[in-house]
Amino acid sequence: MIQKEIDIVIVGGGPAGLSAAISAKRNGIDNILIIERNENLGGILNQCIHEGFGVEIFKENLTGPEYMQRFIDEVEKLGIPYMLNSMVIDINSDKELTVCCRDDLYKIKAKSIILSMGCRERTRGQICIPGTRPSGIYTAGTAQNLINLRNYMVGKRIVILGSGDVGLIMARRFTLEGAKVLAVVEILPYSSGLPRNMAQCLDDFGIPLFLRHTIVNTHGNRRLEAVTIAEVDENLKPIKGTEKKIECDTLLLSVGLIPENELSKNSGVIIDETTGGAIVDENLETSVRGIFACGNVLHVHDIVDFVTLEAEKAGISASRFVKNKLERYEMIKVNPGVGIRYVLPHFISTKRDVKFFLRVMKPGRNKMILIKDENRIIKRIPKLRVNPAEMIRFELKKNEIKGVKELWIEMENVN
Repeated sequence: MIQKEIDIVIVGGGPAGLSAAISAKRNGIDNILIIERNENLGGILNQCIHEGFGVEIFKENLTGPEYMQRFIDEVEKLGIPYMLNSMVIDINSDKELTVCCRDDLYKIKAKSIILSMGCRERTRGQICIPGTRPSGIYTAGTAQNLINLRNYMVGKRIVILGSGDVGLIMARRFTLEGAKVLAVVEILPYSSGLPRNMAQCLDDFGIPLFLRHTIVNTHGNRRLEAVTIAEVDENLKPIKGTEKKIECDTLLLSVGLIPENELSKNSGVIIDETTGGAIVDENLETSVRGIFACGNVLHVHDIVDFVTLEAEKAGISASRFVKNKLERYEMIKVNPGVGIRYVLPHFISTKRDVKFFLRVMKPGRNKMILIKDENRIIKRIPKLRVNPAEMIRFELKKNEIKGVKELWIEMENVN
């Protein structure tokens, strides 16, 4: 077993990991190591060949590979070490990592760890789709990998379950490659994807969207032959008599993403049941001192530029921790209230300005975000339109939260 001591270890070499590493390097830490399980740096963006990346950071409209190449080039320029084809198989509460790399096993002792493992897709088994088990059923990300990186066309007549962003983007991708996307089926009364993807990927190509519907059966033995969809009631249960059979050879699942937090749990990090990510303070420090989390392993983002900005903050915080300059003051708990699904960070200090991220429970118009303590409204933020697919960001100055014991974020209608 090969043993190493590293100041900051970054688990994951995707958008969050590379941004965090660059930030830590620029903040005075030289002894850094990125560990990536794939054969290349870049993570999931390597297969995202569509445009839409970099508008916030670079003020340009880039493809995923173009966006990531800028960070890969910077990692190389700064001389930040990385390990490829390397799997972290354990992290303990003493910040010791066990890493498997081809024929070698490494034991790495870190002063600080940044978790940036990203997320994974929900599968057929997790959502319990009934019917036979033929070939031709893929998660949307798997199909994206096959068509964009391996030049393999997975089908000709496609049905997509779920209207998440990856599924919407793949609806357009398949159409451009000559396949027929017969339907996008969404169990909720609204789309789970960004409005721009609804417009550019479905509306522009005339692809039908069935809201309040789900798949109640799959048909076929060796290869998928058809699916049966049905309308659902207010409890999301199929309504008898509304079934419709659609002949197809491929079913794509775009039914949500789950942060990859098995390693986090092993290290003792406390997980938020709503986000599936770690509970963190405004420094992105988890419940284990010196372990930080950022990107989709913390909460699933809608725009990768926000992942980069969050990861840069994690890099700064980890650097300060290594230098013994990261104070942890008495913390104020932040609670999601009426209409709010979750708020990050979960805890804050009154010693500095704080940026918040939240998602609402359902779409709406003419809303007001209220930031409150027990006795007063600290701030009102009007929103003409809200959507669960779109992250809401706001900032509180330290003087606005001075003396607050507990913070509540909620939403109300504007008359």
